[in-house]
Parts: sequence; C-alpha cells; structure tokens
Amino acid sequence: QVQLVESGGGLVQAGGSLRLSCAASGSIFSIYAMGWHRQAPGKQRDLVAVITVGGSTNYAESVKGRFTISRDNANNTVYLQMNTLKPEDTGVYYCKALTSAASYWGKGTLVTVSS
Repeated sequence: QVQLVESGGGLVQAGGSLRLSCAASGSIFSIYAMGWHRQAPGKQRDLVAVITVGGSTNYAESVKGRFTISRDNANNTVYLQMNTLKPEDTGVYYCKALTSAASYWGKGTLVTVSS
C-alpha cells in the first residue's frame, strides 16, 4: 500500500505561481513513477506531468514550459512547480503513484486561478 498526501493548492491570480507537494509513505520502494493529474469542474481527470524513478519526465502540451515536476528521494516527495498560471489551470490536482501491482491516488488539492 502507498499513501499520498498533497499540499500547496490555493487561490492565485493569473500569471502567478504555486508549488504543489505530494508526500508518499508506505511501500514506496515499489513505486516506479509518480505524476500529477488535474480535474477541472465538469471535466475528466487528465495527466499534467509524470516523473519516473529514473528521472524521466513527461508533460501535457498545455503545461510545457510553465510547469516542472521534480522529486526529492530523501523525503519521498514529488513537487509540481507551476508558473505563469492561467485560469484554465484551475482544478483539483491529484497525485498518483504507479507500482507494478496497482496505482494509488491522493485526495487532491484545489488550485484556483483568477483572471
């Protein structure tokens, strides 16, 4: 089992920045990738960014050049640095951990970008 706790969401004006954190605990040795997904009101949950244990990253086209995913192995934490935020970035951001046996989700953190 893997437990994930997100933090760092909030209200920010367009053009501003936020940094989200996702702290993992439990069977963290089994995780091979972690990512952030976003669910806007009334829409499906979409991938925003992912990072593997090898350090490879991938981003949704809509956030490339503005968001950066990173990890701190010592603290079992993954971050999402979000810059130049836009109103369309508004949504609940969920952390996800992938293992060979299952995937795990955090409860999410709300990001609201005002215009």
